[in-house]
Amino acid sequence: MHKVGLDIKKNTMSPLLFPLLLLLVHIITGAAVQLCPDYYSETCPEAETIVRGVMKKAYDREPRSLASVMRFQFHDCFVNGCDASMLLDDTPTMLGEKLSLSNINSLRSYEVVDEVKEALEKACPGVVSCADIIIMASRDAVALTGGPDWQVKVGRLDSLTASQEASDNIMPSPRANATSLIDLFAKFNLSVKDLVALSGSHSIGQGRCFSIMFRMYNQSGTGRPDPAIEPKFREKLKKLCPLNVDQNVTGDLDATPIIFDNQYFKDLASGRGFLNSDQTLFTFPQTRGFVKLFSSDQGEFFKAFIEGMIKMGDLQIEQPGEIRKNCRVANRRPINTF
Repeated sequence: MHKVGLDIKKNTMSPLLFPLLLLLVHIITGAAVQLCPDYYSETCPEAETIVRGVMKKAYDREPRSLASVMRFQFHDCFVNGCDASMLLDDTPTMLGEKLSLSNINSLRSYEVVDEVKEALEKACPGVVSCADIIIMASRDAVALTGGPDWQVKVGRLDSLTASQEASDNIMPSPRANATSLIDLFAKFNLSVKDLVALSGSHSIGQGRCFSIMFRMYNQSGTGRPDPAIEPKFREKLKKLCPLNVDQNVTGDLDATPIIFDNQYFKDLASGRGFLNSDQTLFTFPQTRGFVKLFSSDQGEFFKAFIEGMIKMGDLQIEQPGEIRKNCRVANRRPINTF
């Protein structure tokens, strides 16, 4: 578990500040609570059923929305732990994460989380955190599109603030290569196998032309396309994303974009990866073996994906927290000092 402790110095304290300190210590203790599958068994026993029901409606309305929601776990948990910070809207005093380099014009379907939260607030007001909604909804997005199902751990609190700068500094670019991705995942105690398996989240969904223009027309500053792209697939991408294209046009991340399966790895093995950060997993020796394994054995991919999602969901830091009433807005201001 990834934790950052607080240094509480032994100073003489005004009696007026003591209740405030007790409140903060209580909040911090709550933020570091041990996660467990049955956390809501008494306070909101229907929580997971409610989340899956809303996710099913979202799938029926727009299948692509599930892929978008699934990626929230990645973009949330890597930035100061799984605390729903990425869901916060900007305020006059805070630049949130929605407009960070990796999220702007990329992340979408926030309204699905809003719908989940609204349903949970009707059933169990003030009980289920937005951070836990992300974890449950991400799992459901996989299960509802044909992927594996698993038991998630819950009990997280929502952050009081967000950091666009932290998101910019941490989240990888579509241009990332395997070496930089391995280094990033290692910072969170996630292995090379975890990296490759979790990259399989691109089994569903779409990516923008913006994310591949460099590899189509100027890979590594050569003025030429990425040589790893299979020729027929390169022609397909050129038709989708010509030089004068609206770069928000989207293309499928694999050949079965609404089915969670191992087609993504089969595509990488044949040079048909959409993103540079995907295809590099096959061209790089340290990751190629896992791509080959998962392309030939879907069961192994599903098993490794579950393990990686659970490990990523365990990322936490000790910080003040709460149960937001609205996932886009903190209930109260963060306490910055004692």
